[in-house]
Amino acid sequence: MASISSTITERKQFNQVGTRPVRPDGVDKVTGRARFGADVSAPGMMVGKVLRSPHAHARVLSIDTSRAQALAGVKSVVTRDDFPELAEGTVERLREDSIYDISCNVMAREKVLYEGHAVAAVATTSASIARKALALIEVEYEVLPHVTDVDAAMAPNAPVLHETLFTRGVEPPPQAPSNIAERTQIVVGDVAKGFTEADVIVEREFRTEAVHQGYIEPHACLASVSEDGTCDLWCTTQGHYAVRDTCAQILGMELSSLRVTASEIGGGFGGKTTVFIEPVAVALSRKAQRPVKIVMDRDEVFRASGPTSSASMTMKIGITKEGRITAGEGEFRMQGGAFPGSPVPYGAACTFAPYDTKNVRLISYDVVTNRPKQAAYRAPGAPMCVYAMESVLDELAEKIAMDPIELRLINAVKEGKKSAYGPTFGPIGLVETLEEARSHSNYDQPLGPNQGRGVAVGFWPNYGGATSVSLTTNTDGTVLLSLGTPDIGGSRASMCLMAAEELGIPYEKVRATITDTNSLGYNDGTAGSRVTHSAGMATIQAACDAIDKMRDRAAKIWDIDVEAVVWDDGYAKPASSNAGEFDPMSFAEIVAGSHSTGGPIAGHAEINAEGAGNSFATHVVDVEVDPDTGKVTVLRYLAVQDAGKAVHPSYVEGQYQGGAAQGIGWALNEEYIYGDDGKLQNPGFLDYRMPVASDLPMIDTIIVEIPNPGHPYGVRGVGETPIVPPLAAVGNAVARAIGRRLTELPMSPPKILSALER
Repeated sequence: MASISSTITERKQFNQVGTRPVRPDGVDKVTGRARFGADVSAPGMMVGKVLRSPHAHARVLSIDTSRAQALAGVKSVVTRDDFPELAEGTVERLREDSIYDISCNVMAREKVLYEGHAVAAVATTSASIARKALALIEVEYEVLPHVTDVDAAMAPNAPVLHETLFTRGVEPPPQAPSNIAERTQIVVGDVAKGFTEADVIVEREFRTEAVHQGYIEPHACLASVSEDGTCDLWCTTQGHYAVRDTCAQILGMELSSLRVTASEIGGGFGGKTTVFIEPVAVALSRKAQRPVKIVMDRDEVFRASGPTSSASMTMKIGITKEGRITAGEGEFRMQGGAFPGSPVPYGAACTFAPYDTKNVRLISYDVVTNRPKQAAYRAPGAPMCVYAMESVLDELAEKIAMDPIELRLINAVKEGKKSAYGPTFGPIGLVETLEEARSHSNYDQPLGPNQGRGVAVGFWPNYGGATSVSLTTNTDGTVLLSLGTPDIGGSRASMCLMAAEELGIPYEKVRATITDTNSLGYNDGTAGSRVTHSAGMATIQAACDAIDKMRDRAAKIWDIDVEAVVWDDGYAKPASSNAGEFDPMSFAEIVAGSHSTGGPIAGHAEINAEGAGNSFATHVVDVEVDPDTGKVTVLRYLAVQDAGKAVHPSYVEGQYQGGAAQGIGWALNEEYIYGDDGKLQNPGFLDYRMPVASDLPMIDTIIVEIPNPGHPYGVRGVGETPIVPPLAAVGNAVARAIGRRLTELPMSPPKILSALER
């Protein structure tokens, strides 16, 4: 049989890819048939509830659950004593996403580290009994000083969260613990010399608050542990294989004993790449020998699940009067909540990636505070760092009276240039996005009083990763795709399009399903803009595997060598007249007779995908600021981005629009507000101000397609990049509208009025 790789060819013309079929999950979702996390139930199911800390920082002296356990209807209670002790150490245990940290976040051990930290949980016959049981659990705390601000947490006299946390990345190694988990740096060229060559230099301080991903569906799961120790777990997640592995490690289970099924997901945006309640549900079920379901309420989601980080940043850039960047220097300080792992290194790497800059120095600090452990939020870290970078760049454009797009074009990175963070770029579309934005009608619209136009560029490197796909053909000519990547943005339709394209059959003949962890090899989660690229590549390879087998069947029927059979647009054909005079055999004909020619035909692919392809975007926004109230109205918005190849253009446009909408909220309204007591003041959508439809304009989009050579169809991920430019684009528009630059997000009306008064 020919190798799969020899079957795949780069396609220039497409029949299915690039079309806009109706999404396969749409009807089920709008009619209520789709089953989300909280929709799952099981016979004899118990209600699980979690007791959470009322303190931002405290030592847990004792936990007495006896009264709760005696309450009628309580089937099980778990505390820290029900979770195995994991290996301890010093800094080695406190690494990003270490199992020790995740375990201590799932259930507090010797200390609670933020308001909302789990300290116990119950499984009962009803929600009302669960609430009574939680009230009967007696916890004795020794309240400790707390810190929720990133700069305050870095101060020498700050309350220390972890006595075993010593800063990595500094020499000599520190002798005392602190809240600074790690210092990293990127240095290119001679920054000091670069600044001496600049005609204009701008340096500013910036701050951004933590914001929540704002998914509509809260975290939910149902665990059912049987007498033999095996467990079925259903949950809303972006990566059920990671949930399986994490739960198994935390609870001391074998991977094969835990089957995890991902439900339909009501939003994630990175916030559901983590584990919060799933190990608790498994522990409760194991103890009760009954299924246990836990659903977070909205207050819990805000207080105890991960938002993105808050940040404090310094940015300094120098340019010549002709607009050439001579040097850039940034310091980025991000808090990752109660445990190490803020995305600050990734964000810092994105700042100068769009620009051909010879002299760059970027310093990053990962800091812990008494807040919930942060979680990813579309391009983790990049929106904040790029906000600082693009704001200073826009101010420099004003100072030399240069068009902001022209300034970016002068410095735009191109194919063959080495990025500031290391890799050399292949074919990329940054210049094309800038030119498309400049030629769009939005860029020529006249502006009136109190109105301003902002421009910003964004970048995300994208990711490949471990992926498995199985493709099964049926004798009626239909195809079933089994995928292991939860669909959060239309990936099922995209995979069906690519399978249909490769097989040469109609899109309507292909169906896709998301399998459980027992039914397919390991898959990394739906994150990092990886799925359309990585699962698409695996889908194409699985289709080619099936094609090779169909060629083999045709060769046997014709009694010729398989190398003499080619696959062409859905048909097996002789490679040439020398191979024989045979009528082409269609896909439908081959699979219809498969049982009599050797049995079922299926294709498989297990890959560690590489070549994800970098992603660039340019956003342009017009705003109007009411000088009497400080309210900002977004008038027009344009998002231009290189998709490589848009498999399903409607989904791609939706990603662009969704990132812009979320970025507008981040820039203007959204923020976590903590009081002096370390408690969150706005844990709900009434007080946490997300944009609604009336806050947003129609968001125009342009899809640029510069094929990614790392994918046979030219695909590059698009999900992360759309949220990177909006913070800076909106900030730049507001600055030009009011003639003053705000350096703290969100730019809420009181802050704008204060700036106007100054």
